[in-house]
Amino acid sequence: MGQTFRDLSTQGYTDLPVFPGTSWCVLAEPVPQGSIHRLKMKQGTVIPAHTHPADEYVFVVSGSLKTGDRICETGCFWTTPNGTRQGPHEALTDVELITIRLGAMGQFENT
Repeated sequence: MGQTFRDLSTQGYTDLPVFPGTSWCVLAEPVPQGSIHRLKMKQGTVIPAHTHPADEYVFVVSGSLKTGDRICETGCFWTTPNGTRQGPHEALTDVELITIRLGAMGQFENT
């Protein structure tokens, strides 16, 4: 198996109806039920608090969001070990993230 490439022009985004104001582009599935994806959040979008049963890594490509009590801006990178409650995530501006999740999505709390 050789290298694969996905240029920006071929990375189509799909709306995530469960979180109005969000869309994503899955770039790869590194492990079963895991993903490496780009996520866009429109200003004012909130993803409720949640827990993933897998480790997660997030890089803020652009914009500013509040995650829990922390403001994260362009260039911020954070890690969340499996089983750790995180969020809510609130887009303070339009935001783009790259996320690597090494397993299943998990459950989201009701807002």
